[in-house]
Amino acid sequence: MNATSDTETLKDDGTSLKDKEEPDSDPWAIPQLVSQGKSWRHLDRNEKCKRVLWSWICRPLLLLGCLYMFICSLSLLGSAFQLLGGKLAGDAFQNNQIISNPIAGVMLGILATVLVQSSSTTTSIIVAMVSSGILNVKQAIPIIMGVNIGTSVTNTFVSFGNAKNRDEFRRAFAGATIHDMFNFLSLITLLPIELASSYLYRLTRAIVDSYHLEGDGGGNVDLLSTITKPFTERIVILNLTRLEQIASGNSTVSGSLIVDRCGDSRCEFLFYDVDLSDSVVGAVVLVIALIMLCGCLILIVKLLQSMLYGHLAFVIRKAVNADFPKPFGFLTGYVAIVIGAGITMLVQSSSVFTSTLTPLVGVGVVTIERMFPLTLGANIGTTITGILAALASKGDFRHALQIALCHLFFNISGILLWYPIPKLRKVPICCAQWLGNTTARYRWFPIFYVILVFFFIPGILFGLSLAGWYVLVAVAGPVVVIAVFIILVNTLQDKKPHWLSTRLQSWDWLPLWMHSWDPLDHLLVRCGAKLKSFCNCTVCKRMKHSASPYDILPEDGQDEALSGARNQTYTTKL
Repeated sequence: MNATSDTETLKDDGTSLKDKEEPDSDPWAIPQLVSQGKSWRHLDRNEKCKRVLWSWICRPLLLLGCLYMFICSLSLLGSAFQLLGGKLAGDAFQNNQIISNPIAGVMLGILATVLVQSSSTTTSIIVAMVSSGILNVKQAIPIIMGVNIGTSVTNTFVSFGNAKNRDEFRRAFAGATIHDMFNFLSLITLLPIELASSYLYRLTRAIVDSYHLEGDGGGNVDLLSTITKPFTERIVILNLTRLEQIASGNSTVSGSLIVDRCGDSRCEFLFYDVDLSDSVVGAVVLVIALIMLCGCLILIVKLLQSMLYGHLAFVIRKAVNADFPKPFGFLTGYVAIVIGAGITMLVQSSSVFTSTLTPLVGVGVVTIERMFPLTLGANIGTTITGILAALASKGDFRHALQIALCHLFFNISGILLWYPIPKLRKVPICCAQWLGNTTARYRWFPIFYVILVFFFIPGILFGLSLAGWYVLVAVAGPVVVIAVFIILVNTLQDKKPHWLSTRLQSWDWLPLWMHSWDPLDHLLVRCGAKLKSFCNCTVCKRMKHSASPYDILPEDGQDEALSGARNQTYTTKL
């Protein structure tokens, strides 16, 4: 659905909603950075000392501390979801009926990664299963493709830290979802090719067969965990070996996923002597991680906003977004891909790297066009985890390395498909910008998007694929055909409207709820206003007087007139 409108409803003061929410200037243009406070030459000695201590020393150190706690909160979040759903994910991986269906395998990879909140853990489990013979390489390839999509949910959540400012939220959410768009487009195009030709399987098998390699069970190095362990191991320590054994089908494994209680100093963490189940401990750790995550996000955004003004912001923005001089300008994006891959290899987490960039996109330091190649590089860099897991495997080393290489070449294939050609490069960027524009207009849309894309649709397709190919095609086939038709018609309405019949040049002949988010938005905001009316806290009082166009409910008798005005004025597309 597309909720853009050609004409907008007038407010009581005579201004349109478009004037209030979307200024005439390009919302995707980099905002002008203004210097705050006095210039250096106009400061006295005390003011200079304060600026040096606070602006040049304290704030950067505080920002680094917030980034460290943010990374720790992501690690704890992954541990919490492993405790809550790790065994369930392991049981699902062992079900032959699930893993034999490629669509179910993709959905399982998405759901498992979202559940565990760590693509590294999911990839390591898959590699361990292939190494132990539970999965073969062909069965594991669709699951790896799903893992690629599930890992992008983290930076989507991170974009919520910019929700207070409409334009920053627009840019941040678009910068986060460009990862989703690239992964979805790569999956849609490459999965059918793989099912038809097995090109990933054949290519990686040829590479593995060309080298006579033998695993030595070593090589598993994780720089990020080394940095975060001093803090996270004070809260909870998980027995990941036991989790991998459960996923590998070892029926003799039992007991808690928390590391065994013992007298060793390493076991002296917060939950080492607490007689609670994994689920209860996981719920408590989840609450702790969410509080840390939200607090760190708010502080990071505030610090970036205060730091990235004036000359410093101009220098950083110019350095990040600058292109190479002609005739080498076309190499800029590819260098950004290499930089993104290198940084992600160091931290072994694409989520951390892209989540760090998301607030920078929101405040306008990094453009979405530059975020795209950096994200592509992160997609390549995150495959190092699977390769290291394969090097550390003690089973069938060749098959483990082959599936790890499948992950690498799947991402490389997506980049070769969607980045070198400028017109194709614009497709994921435009999709992300559409999501950003929708988010700027409807603040509830990001939550709806996350639930729909990462939980509802994968869950439905997962259930249908388990019911059999006939059920999947019978139910999902018509939905896909209708979706393709709507996308095609919307594109022609924008680009070549004269190619369409008069009736299809707009969707106004449909009921409003079928081609606009406005009725749903009106319903949700009215429900929110009713709930806020029962609360008299300071926050709710402030929200009651916010600038949202529907926060103030119409007087009795005006609701019908307002609805009629919307029906007359909004010209929207599906």
